[in-house]
Amino acid sequence: MKDLLLAHINRHISLTNVEEEEFKGIIAEKKVFRKSFLIESGVMVNELYYVVEGCLKAYYVDDLGNKHILQFAIEDWWITDFNALHNNIPAELYIEAIENCTVLAISTVALEELYIRIPKFERFFRILYTNAFIALRKRVMSSLHRTNSIRYLEFFERYPNIERRVTNYHIANYLGITAESLCRIRRDLGM
Repeated sequence: MKDLLLAHINRHISLTNVEEEEFKGIIAEKKVFRKSFLIESGVMVNELYYVVEGCLKAYYVDDLGNKHILQFAIEDWWITDFNALHNNIPAELYIEAIENCTVLAISTVALEELYIRIPKFERFFRILYTNAFIALRKRVMSSLHRTNSIRYLEFFERYPNIERRVTNYHIANYLGITAESLCRIRRDLGM
């Protein structure tokens, strides 16, 4: 499983065998069972997670108790509460397994030490964070000026084949629309 993560990393930076072995030494495998939490609101976050297998959702709960899905994480994706992780504050998000999952965890302490020993990892994570920022910006821009139908199609481009893994309610919630609107959109698009 660690080799899957190394293949992911090696798409962006080149590691020597020694560097790969050192990196493997700081990674911990974790199992997260369906409907259980990887992170809960209010707890301190000290790990970043790479999804090897399964599907998770990151959401927050507003003051009225409504859930708002911000992200799905499927195979070959990263997930955590980044604000909590990098600012050393309690999590605002819940990260819950939609399916049984296997993730690889990297602690922030180990990651900071890795940046010093193997500086090219700073480049890798800069690329990762930059891509995440760009994706978030695209999502915000899309929600401001695209129709719900276009946003639905963009969702499936970003998360191919996810309709078999998550409920329509989850998709509608992520898009910020009602389940009824989602059904209407699917009907209109012939899906």
